[in-house]
Amino acid sequence: MTPDQYCQQKAVASGSSFYYSFLFLPQERRRAIIALYAFCREVDDVVDECTDLGVARVKLSWWREEVERLYTHQPQHPVCQALAQHIQPFGIEKKHLLELIDGMGMDLDFNRYPDFETLKLYCYRAAGVVGLMSAAIFGYEKPETQEYAPLLGLAFQLTNIIRDVGEDARRNRIYLPLDELERFGVSEADIQNARESEPFHRLMQFQIDRALSLYDEAFAKLPSSDRRQQIPGIIMAGIYRTVLEEIRDSGCHVLKERVSLTPLRKLWIALKIWLKG
Repeated sequence: MTPDQYCQQKAVASGSSFYYSFLFLPQERRRAIIALYAFCREVDDVVDECTDLGVARVKLSWWREEVERLYTHQPQHPVCQALAQHIQPFGIEKKHLLELIDGMGMDLDFNRYPDFETLKLYCYRAAGVVGLMSAAIFGYEKPETQEYAPLLGLAFQLTNIIRDVGEDARRNRIYLPLDELERFGVSEADIQNARESEPFHRLMQFQIDRALSLYDEAFAKLPSSDRRQQIPGIIMAGIYRTVLEEIRDSGCHVLKERVSLTPLRKLWIALKIWLKG
């Protein structure tokens, strides 16, 4: 199996919505973004799959060393071997890959976030820098696109947090800011024990409204001249916004269920956005 085949298999196996946005890219850009996505999956899996925090820290340390090897043309892992050929052509910066690993490391240090400002740092590292690297791979001309990309990454990460409240709680993780729980009269025990209430629904509506406003803020910064090149991100936003609307319209039952779209519906959204341009 070649490094590219390894990355392709990793991307397909994840079942992520991101894969549908990659389908419309030219071949070289598609290979680059799939390699980057596979890198993200590998470091994310360290945190998700390692029950021993010490082992997880060692593995993340290995990945930091692997990033250093990547930029000295000596990568060992097939994901980095695939990514190596795209570093220079698409300007993928080492600091962004390292910040992504730092974001995964925050999951080893925190299972609660006191306020939104602290959560934003996590979201920037876990998704904002991915937005910046992805935008570089998709291509852009205007510097304003570098402001759009991390905002879109923040909106994506908040969407994931909203969708996965119940699933995260079962792993003893609460990403919703604790000061906002207090403001709406929701306790940590309510989240962990899947107790829905009117205050909880108001809390979730607040989270959804903020995420939706961030999508709007991001796209307000995207220059029209870069829109066509950045279409994969726009496709992802279409899919993720639909998930948010489904959560809202179904009553915000995220403590007990996880809203997802069928592959056919994701593909339909992607196709509609692509054709619209």
